[in-house]
Parts: sequence; C-alpha cells; structure tokens
Amino acid sequence: MDTLAADVNRTGIQTLSVPDAFETDGSFTVELRNHGEATHVHLHLDDALSSVAELDAGNHYVEADATRPVRVSVRDGDREETVRGKLKVVTAYGSNTHWVDVTLTPTRKQPVEVDPELSKPQAKPASAGDGGTPLDRSALLSALPAVVLSAVAVVFALAAVLGPGGTDAVLAVLAVVAGALAAGYIAFQ
Repeated sequence: MDTLAADVNRTGIQTLSVPDAFETDGSFTVELRNHGEATHVHLHLDDALSSVAELDAGNHYVEADATRPVRVSVRDGDREETVRGKLKVVTAYGSNTHWVDVTLTPTRKQPVEVDPELSKPQAKPASAGDGGTPLDRSALLSALPAVVLSAVAVVFALAAVLGPGGTDAVLAVLAVVAGALAAGYIAFQ
C-alpha cells in the first residue's frame, strides 16, 4: 500500500510539510509524522476523490513525537479512467492548509498476452532405450552400491550351492546378509 507522508512541526510549531502531488492505483495511507508537540490534523477529500474514496475520520490527534497512519480507502472496482482530486491537510486550527493533488490511476487489469510458441509441442528430451525416462548419471551412481551388494549376494549364493561341504552354511548366511543390505539400501533411497 502506498504512503503519503505529512510532516507536522518539523521546522517549527504548527508547521506542515506535504508533497504537492501523489499518485497511486488504490487505497493508500496518509502518515501523519509529528516532530514536536501534540497537535490536531484535519484531512478532507474533495468531491472528485470522495466519489471513489473515503476517510474513516477527518480529525486526528497526533501525540508528541509520534506517527499516526490514516487509511484512505479506495472502493474496489475497475476504474477505467484516471481520477484526479485534492486532499486537504490542515493544522493549527486552519491557519496552515496545504492541498495535495492526488491522482488515482486506472485499476482495470491489463490482458495477459500469451506467447504463441507455448501452444506448440515441445521437443522431448533424450531418453533411454524405448522412450522411457532420460538417462540420469546421478541416479545410476546412486544405485551402484545396491548393484554391487546384489552381485555379492549372488556370488555367495552360487558359492554355497557349488562349494565343498562345510562352507555351504556360512556362504548362505553371507548371501542373505548381502541381499538384506542391498534391499535396505534400496528401501532407504
């Protein structure tokens, strides 16, 4: 939300400093910044601004050395034309009056242009073999420990079946352990 700063008592008692012009496209905040003793500030929207915006209150008490935000609510809706009006800022019971030229730009949403190239089919990335997913070197490297452990399990199993007498049970247990390690590695990936 845009902010319009209004400095009170900055250069002396009951002084007021506001910009000559302010532009926004919706609701905004008037920030009353008091640099001195407590004071009252009066805000007023002219007829042009009042047709699309409103203040919660016109009179505002600002404590000494304090800041008070005042919201100017611009009614929702699509404004197709710029609205120009004035915001009156008054201190010292009317002896200091400043007018700010406020411009509210249109809020109508601009159409989004879509690039015609987006409607054309995109080229498919290189894939492995029969049109499956692309080869991913990091995926192959991460699967390497599981492949090695599986190969060790197969070697131990073959040795248990083809090996001589007493080593059958030991090799079979080692084959099961290597297979379990391979399966665990794959499960936790």
